[in-house]
Parts: sequence; C-alpha cells; structure tokens
Amino acid sequence: MNKAIKIVLAIIALISACGFYFIFSYYRGINYPISKTGQEKIFIVSKGEGVNDISENLSDAGLIRSMNYFEIYIWRQNLEKKLQAGQYVLSPKLSIKEIAGILAGGKILSKEIDIKIIEGWRVKDIVSYLKEKELVKEEDFINAAKNNELRIRNYEFLNKLPVGKSLEGFLFPDTYRVFKDSSATDVIGKMLDNFGSKLTGKMRDDIGKNEKTIYEIVIMASIVEKEAKKPEDMEIISGIFWNRIKTGQALQSDATLSYVLNDKIDAHTLEDLKIDSPYNSYKYKGLPPGPICNPGLNAIKAAIYPKETDYNFFLTKPDTGEAIFSKTYAEHLKNKNKFLK
Repeated sequence: MNKAIKIVLAIIALISACGFYFIFSYYRGINYPISKTGQEKIFIVSKGEGVNDISENLSDAGLIRSMNYFEIYIWRQNLEKKLQAGQYVLSPKLSIKEIAGILAGGKILSKEIDIKIIEGWRVKDIVSYLKEKELVKEEDFINAAKNNELRIRNYEFLNKLPVGKSLEGFLFPDTYRVFKDSSATDVIGKMLDNFGSKLTGKMRDDIGKNEKTIYEIVIMASIVEKEAKKPEDMEIISGIFWNRIKTGQALQSDATLSYVLNDKIDAHTLEDLKIDSPYNSYKYKGLPPGPICNPGLNAIKAAIYPKETDYNFFLTKPDTGEAIFSKTYAEHLKNKNKFLK
C-alpha cells in the first residue's frame, strides 16, 4: 500500500472518528441537563426573538451547555417557528430537548396562577378571594357551587347531598395551580377531585361502620374546624359534640350561630341565642342542616375518629387559642371566669 493511500485512509478514519464523536456529543448534549441541581428560573422569550437570540440567552442564564446543540436540535425538529414569546419556568436540571419542548409548547408561566384556599373558609370567602385574583366571576362561582352542573360528574361522596344544597363543606382547602382562564366549574372540580382523593377508602368504610354519612361527617368537621384553634384539640372537641348528640344535648356551638349572624364572635349574647334558625345549635338539637365552612383534613379526620373523654364542656383562650376542657358545668363556669374575663 503506497503512502498516498495510507494518508487517504488515515484522513477517512479521522473524519469518521470526528463524526462519531460529534454525533455522540450531540445526542448526549440534547438529552442530558447541564446540572443535576440548580434553582428554577424565570426565563423570558421576547416577541421577535429568533433561535440564535434564544439560544444565547439560555446559555447566558446557565440553562444549556451548548448554543450549537440547541440550535441544531431546533432546526432538525422544525421547531423554529413554534417557539413562543412569554415567561417560562426553566431549570438547569432540564435537558435541551425538554427546554425546547416547553418553549415550543407554549407552557407559559403567566397562563397559570396559584390559589390558596384556607381551612375554615366559607363559599363567600372563596368567592371574595377568587374575585381579588380576577379568576372567576362571583355569580358564576356561586351558581356552580349550588351543585347543579357538577352533580352529573357523579362524585360518589355527594350522593347524600340534598338536592339544591350548596357544595359548602366539600370545597377542599389546599393550594391549587389553575389556568387564568379557568371556569368556575373547572376550579370547583379541582377542589372536589382533591376532596375525593383525601377521603380514603378506609375513612369511607369507617364512616359507614359508625353508621354515619359522609355529609354528616362534613357537617361535624366544619363545626370542629371553626371551634378548634389547634389540630391537637380537634379530636377531643369532636368527641364532646358527638357525645352531646348521643345523649340528646344541644351542641351549643357559637360557630353555628356565627354562620347565621355572619360574624366571628366566640361568645354570643343571650339575645343572639334566641334567633330562630336551624343553624342555632343552642335552640335546636342535633347537627345543623349543612356545613358551616369548608373543613381541612385534620377536622375531617377528627369528625371520623373522635376522642372519647369525660369532658363535656370547653372554651378557647382568646390569647393563645388553647382549648380548656372541663367535665362539669360548674367547672366550666369557673374556667370562663378565669380565662374569658
């Protein structure tokens, strides 16, 4: 083999090796992130920016290791016309393929919003909050919360909910990420889906074993949510209330009166106690006709699993929220004089 042929073969081998190395590096470069750690960042694609501008900005932000690999991938996948302007949440833990997919898919941050529904909020509180967020119209949410359209979705836990009753009590408090153009039905659907997932099969079985309905549990949980300031007190308070029902006593919950009077008073006047409403648990025995708020998981669990004690009365210290329990009415009066004056 003469010298010229050897040189040609060597050049071919070198080109092949370089080609193989480039292909290996390219596929590794687009499939593996720049880092396994790193904070999420807000990345902005401005209107009119092209592939070169975007790749340079991604590199400057420390989100990709190679502008060339990003640009080649975009062109090979014919994505250059699909990249959309907007704000995105990106991370160094994302590969070039994943970042390109996000930018081409238009998964823009500004299209979504976080909402936080607080334990103990009533429908009217949720409406007020969502109105501030400019998420849904007040009348749309109120109408959707009347359990009309959503009933057709066959939520099993709503089976015992009386026709025409509000979904009060079932709008599960939590943090949700929703689209800004979500309808009231979309938002309520997320809350009901969450309620259904939080109420486990065992919890449902235990409710049935105790000869109660989910609706009764939610009503009790809503009262416990409003009466107990601390999670550790909820089971005891639930036990006191269930025992009062069992022995034919009135619940005597100021929280149910507050629902009627639309106030936040812990102790009402004698005149308030005379109000003729089925939610006046001083006047009428048993559970009120519906939930008085939307309880969280701790209150729901407390309603299902009450703690048996010898206590029959309690009050809440205004300064700390601590519940003070007593066995007799005389002891309760003594605690009232000590802690509420």
